[in-house]
Amino acid sequence: MFLTISTTGTPERPATDLGFLLHKHPEKAQAFSTSHGTAHVLYPEASAERCTAALLLEVDPVALVRRGRGKGRGGAPDTALAQYVNDRPYAASSLLAVALARVFKTALHGSCAALPERAAEPLPLRIEIPALPARGGAALVTRLFGPLGWATVTAEPVALDPEFPAWGDSRYVRLVLEGELRLADALNQLYVLLPVLDDAKHYWVAPDEVDKLLRAGDGWLAGHPERQLITSRYLARRWGLTRAATERLELTRLAEADGLEVEEVDNAVDETTDTEERPVPLAEHRRAAILAALRAADAARVLDLGCGQGQLVQALLKDVRFTEIVGVDVSARALSVAARRLRLERMGERQASRVNLLQGSLTYTDKRLAGYDAAVLSEVIEHLDLPRLPALEYAVFGSARPRTVIVTTPNVEYNVRWESLPAGHVRHGDHRFEWTREEFRGWAAGVAGAFGYEAAFVPVGPDDPEVGPPTQMAVFTRTEPAAGPAAAPRTDDALKEARA
Repeated sequence: MFLTISTTGTPERPATDLGFLLHKHPEKAQAFSTSHGTAHVLYPEASAERCTAALLLEVDPVALVRRGRGKGRGGAPDTALAQYVNDRPYAASSLLAVALARVFKTALHGSCAALPERAAEPLPLRIEIPALPARGGAALVTRLFGPLGWATVTAEPVALDPEFPAWGDSRYVRLVLEGELRLADALNQLYVLLPVLDDAKHYWVAPDEVDKLLRAGDGWLAGHPERQLITSRYLARRWGLTRAATERLELTRLAEADGLEVEEVDNAVDETTDTEERPVPLAEHRRAAILAALRAADAARVLDLGCGQGQLVQALLKDVRFTEIVGVDVSARALSVAARRLRLERMGERQASRVNLLQGSLTYTDKRLAGYDAAVLSEVIEHLDLPRLPALEYAVFGSARPRTVIVTTPNVEYNVRWESLPAGHVRHGDHRFEWTREEFRGWAAGVAGAFGYEAAFVPVGPDDPEVGPPTQMAVFTRTEPAAGPAAAPRTDDALKEARA
């Protein structure tokens, strides 16, 4: 990867001052180790009239592959496609952005003890990157750099093969930026926009990336017309991080518009007192309702079926009346997260003896699940295709047959109260269905009748007089003895009849 920074000067203000600003001597060639190779800084030309500093990043393909397997922590999506032959060692990307921060750290902060006045003033700059990935084409490059004060932004598409022009252009451009800017501003723009244009990062995007983005974007990102795209791509489209960054940038924009400090704008809450009544999250309402139902049923040995990341298991562990808690999920990854959440490895022997995490599918009978006081299916059934629901019913109500079964599921009628949810959409992309209160009660009555249970219904969350609560809960209590014959799984026709 290759990048050059050039400037011009006069005998009174020589161009070689660039060496002071970059903290790299023009008469030396220097090398710096990075996590994926070696960064070299050299000066192809250095005179009073014109000076050019070049950053050459020599990527180690072996280190790139070893550190970039998969999309998880430390992995990059692009490097997983090919082991050693791909564009990562040759095209400007987040690898080059990290090298910029490593090699020109002081210059990025705008500091220069030798020439502080030169660091604070605009310089005539020319920056060239021969191969820059641009997901969005040359037009996007212009939209990103155009509003940042450059006199000219040249994004020349690179042909797939000059010998075969009919093949068209590649997704790469040759970028040339010319204008008068502070060197620190130019470097920070590159640090942010290189991975944005590539639309990929070679490392895991953690919450501290929000602070990095806001530091590098200080003074230009808050008012950028493509702020949302920049923020989303820089943070690898992680919705929570993008929202946090957007909120902070909006505060900065409002403060700049009024000539105020951010703290003066964000002063609606008195930090010495907390008088605002904050709404209780729906997930907390659900857990509280489930715990109350379990205590009312005098349950001690509890199954959390479809336990996910272990939030309910964690809440159950805090109450000593629950002497045995088993979390079951089909996802090994979810169980691993649950184990970390519960800190099973550090848990004391007595506490650890109360909890167990099992991998298993809820649509198959499992002898390990028999004999428990209660089972919880919290926000589980809506993730199953309707034809598979009878299998779950039989596995839980017919085979395991706990004394109490608690089922929660969304109330689709309440969806009209979610302003952010488009009409006709379910609350989660993996939901196969969401039932009305009547449909849920019909299903519960059918299950109870088929397997020897009685069903009672409890609203969860604020009970709207028109559309009901956001979550509906059924508490099934077994009326037939556990030793009796288990009912057979219902057919699809029986399911339809129950729903009707």
